[in-house]
Amino acid sequence: MNRDNEWVRVLVIGSGGREHALCRALRRDPAVSEVHCAPGNAGIADDAVLHSVRPTDGEAVANLAKRIGADLVVIGPEAPLVAGVADAVRQAGVPCFGPSERAAMIEGSKAFAKEVMAAAGVPTARSFVCTTEQEAAAALDAFGPPYVVKDDGLAAGKGVVVTEDRDRALAHARACERVVIEEFLDGPELSLFALCDGSTAVPLQPAQDFKRAYDGNKGPNTGGMGAYTPLPWIPGDLTERVMSEIVTPTITELAERGTPYTGVLYAGLALTSAGPKVVEFNARFGDPETQVVLDRLATPLGGLLYACATGDLAAHGPLRWHGGAAVTVVLAAENYPADPVKGDPILGLPSDVEGAYVLHAGTARDESGRLVSAGGRVLNVVGTGADLAEARSRAYEAIGRITLRGSHYRSDIALNAAAS
Repeated sequence: MNRDNEWVRVLVIGSGGREHALCRALRRDPAVSEVHCAPGNAGIADDAVLHSVRPTDGEAVANLAKRIGADLVVIGPEAPLVAGVADAVRQAGVPCFGPSERAAMIEGSKAFAKEVMAAAGVPTARSFVCTTEQEAAAALDAFGPPYVVKDDGLAAGKGVVVTEDRDRALAHARACERVVIEEFLDGPELSLFALCDGSTAVPLQPAQDFKRAYDGNKGPNTGGMGAYTPLPWIPGDLTERVMSEIVTPTITELAERGTPYTGVLYAGLALTSAGPKVVEFNARFGDPETQVVLDRLATPLGGLLYACATGDLAAHGPLRWHGGAAVTVVLAAENYPADPVKGDPILGLPSDVEGAYVLHAGTARDESGRLVSAGGRVLNVVGTGADLAEARSRAYEAIGRITLRGSHYRSDIALNAAAS
């Protein structure tokens, strides 16, 4: 992974549960000498050196990378990528895991993603791009219920409305500057991450997340309330099919446009009766799927991401995976996702539940040093085991010991899959 067999210093950008999972995995890579994170959170502080830098400030991130002598910068969230932070880091001469500003538009604009998919022949839902209420109303009527309305820009995982209520769908369209309205895709959804170095792509293990706030997929859309891997219900050839029909054509199309894709391409998929179709593309690791996928990855993460950043992924060798399963459950703050309450103390973090551990998503230390909530999704509790039933049992045993006033979590993460 490194130059002249030296140990490598890595800087991770971001402050959520995904970034804690990245820092934790990097810290366990014997080739990584130091892990730094900007800005991080209270839990990440146990796995990395924290720096107070605004993630979307490309110049500040690049300067920090140079100041600490970073050999690799890993950008976690979508906002810095769409803001061109990866470009600034590369211009400073530091290898960066994350797509350029132009390539990150695969997530930054739903309309752009649809355009790329159409050019590449990638299977996805039929859609209309709408900028007026009249156009939106016509598109809704063309497809009928269930209505799927997506804010064209970034919305932190909460810009999508799927509803049988036409008035609600039209109200969401009216509130956005530009929307993509598309046909509803039937079938279960899953996530597949592909690591890319501009020309080569390698798949990670598929996962499934849970977007709705409450049990039974009820309530508003969130950034994700839990996830699990592996998926016992998917066809054995699904990953190979997704790579050949979706991922490879997409990165080929981007390269032909002069925007080679370096980083992770997240394919949100619907497994329809006609095969897998793209629900959405993201330009970064999904959250909370990353938390379970990285738990199962046996290949050291640092070398893998460095190979992507330096165009050497094809020479890296096949990935290795731990057996068994992983389940993560998100502990959310009171009133999440609407207007989450912050600043409440967090007590009872478990340290003695076999096969379980806690990743911090929205935490901080108050003036007296107490651990407090500082975001909507506060903690990710990861359970591991020989199978999904054991993994989820451990995750729920651990999360049940945590006290946070007004908090809530779903009790059905991976329930059906574990019972199958």
